[in-house]
Amino acid sequence: MTEEHRSEHDHLTQVRDQVVEAALPHVAFDGWTRETLDTAIADAGVDAGLANLAFPRGAIDLAMGFHRLGDRWLAADLDDTDLEAMRIRQRITHCVRRRIELVADHREAVRRAAALFTLPQNGPDGARAIWETADLIWTRCGDTATDYNWYTKRAILSSVHSATVLFWLGDQDPRAQATWDFLDRRIENVMQFEKVKSKVQNNPLARMALWGPSQMLKLVRAPGARGSRDV
Repeated sequence: MTEEHRSEHDHLTQVRDQVVEAALPHVAFDGWTRETLDTAIADAGVDAGLANLAFPRGAIDLAMGFHRLGDRWLAADLDDTDLEAMRIRQRITHCVRRRIELVADHREAVRRAAALFTLPQNGPDGARAIWETADLIWTRCGDTATDYNWYTKRAILSSVHSATVLFWLGDQDPRAQATWDFLDRRIENVMQFEKVKSKVQNNPLARMALWGPSQMLKLVRAPGARGSRDV
């Protein structure tokens, strides 16, 4: 049963990728819409029934499919990258930059997706998409946190990545140097925060003052960690 489930999942993933790639030439003109989805299904030549299973909510699932395809492009790209040779700051910076560079040829599709995810009804999907990217990056960078730091790291990186993508969308320089400078500044802010947090944790008076909250936070566990609970 497990193998059948995996086979079905893999088949649907393949269908999603085919339809998403077929949709990209149309998104710049029609956006992430039902019309684009229908055109892409026809262009990809996939079975309409399978396509409905792959995109049960229509256009929003098509946009989510594009985002997740970008994440898989990043994962494949990182397979050929020696992240362990870099410092943690360099790893994070490299991953965020590569995630953007890998979709640079589809800037208008990214712009349209960003606009779609800002709509109130699509906000949870947008947050989920960027969280998945942050989780991928931290995991590939070797993060082993299982406590509340698992959440804070991904929340902070989600903010950094989102801000950098929005800056990049307005950067007209083909080299995007202003974007990478912006990214460096955001990462520097994160590193400064981590330094302050470390000093607080090493300060006896601060530790005493934060003892109560820290005991509560120790109850928080990353998904899949032993003793984890839904929060």
